[in-house]
Amino acid sequence: MKKFLYFLLCIFLFPLSSVCQETDLTADSLFIKARKQAFELKDYTQAIKTSKQALQKAPKYTDISIFLGRLYAWSNQIDSARQIFEQLNSQNIQDEDFYLAYGSLEYWNDQPLKATALVDKGILLHPTSQDLLLLKSKIDYSNDAYESAEKSVDRLLKLNPKHTEARALSKSIQEYVAKNALGINYNFVHFDKQFENNWHIVGLSYKRVTPIGSIIFKTNYANKFADNGLQFELEAYPRLSKIFYLYVGTGYSNNVGIFPRYRTGVSLYANLPFSFEGELGYRQLYFSKNIWMYTASIGKYYQNFWFNLKTYLTPNQENISQSYTGTIRYYTKGANDYLGFVIGTGLSPEENRSNLLDNATYKLKTFKVGAEYNLSINRTNLFSLSTTYYNQEFKPKEKGNQLDITFGYIKTF
Repeated sequence: MKKFLYFLLCIFLFPLSSVCQETDLTADSLFIKARKQAFELKDYTQAIKTSKQALQKAPKYTDISIFLGRLYAWSNQIDSARQIFEQLNSQNIQDEDFYLAYGSLEYWNDQPLKATALVDKGILLHPTSQDLLLLKSKIDYSNDAYESAEKSVDRLLKLNPKHTEARALSKSIQEYVAKNALGINYNFVHFDKQFENNWHIVGLSYKRVTPIGSIIFKTNYANKFADNGLQFELEAYPRLSKIFYLYVGTGYSNNVGIFPRYRTGVSLYANLPFSFEGELGYRQLYFSKNIWMYTASIGKYYQNFWFNLKTYLTPNQENISQSYTGTIRYYTKGANDYLGFVIGTGLSPEENRSNLLDNATYKLKTFKVGAEYNLSINRTNLFSLSTTYYNQEFKPKEKGNQLDITFGYIKTF
């Protein structure tokens, strides 16, 4: 009988004990519990209840109020989130996380002017906040304020050159900043066995940024096989969205052999989550017949580095010829300052050696390794130097060496 009464007593007192334990929790303990419910259990509803309990114990606990506002935003309760943040704003809260949370809410809900005003005030109070500078860059980029976005992301990269997301965003912004660019490059090619004469290629380019994307006009002069030739090219990078853009290119030359008579190319590029980027497309060259090449690439930004792997696949009647190139770049400052290394096999249509694709040599073994260095001065003067060594089987079981050196200069304005 005593055991039965004890059992009933436990049943009735256990809920009361649990309530008492919950009541005895401090605001800090409840805050920790709410964060666990939100981040580990993904239970935002319960996390909101726990945060409210914590605020009953400590109404002026700013961090909990900001967290509650974030919870409402994540739960798509936008009006409730704004109410929390407006209350904090009326109290003249100056916490960095407040401006980040409130600015993010307005950015996510298509209120760029309000988001900008909040983030600007936050940066004024916290000038070295990497999170606020990144958010400002994103807001300006989405609002087509590219010059302002560039200033913020450059400022962030000076504070932290290893910021992966800022590095990727910097590259995207760079495509929109300079309205005009004039470029010149010179390419010298030396063969030890395959050809007697060195090659010389000079290229001139003009780039214009339009509301729909960049357009580039190119003229290339080449001296190959002791003969001269000209090629004219037109390339465009139309923007489909902030995530997707296209490459569309075409070229013509009346000097077949030195250049292909026609060339075309299309690629779809995507700025993917987690600082990845991808490409799918094709290239077509016409000498005496068409050569079709299909390309794919994947790139990844990580801190100061950019990694890229690219392939070209060329189907023919017997098999599929393959070309692979791996590239690593180490960025020293902004989007135009880096040291790069390249290693690969096979020939690609992007190289000045593309006229070698007109015969069977591209089916033979080719190995390449190279380095490149890009330097910007006063943001508008871009210098580049690259060198590549090739070891190519130009005849069955007979290999030759090739050295390729390129100098380039671009003036943006």
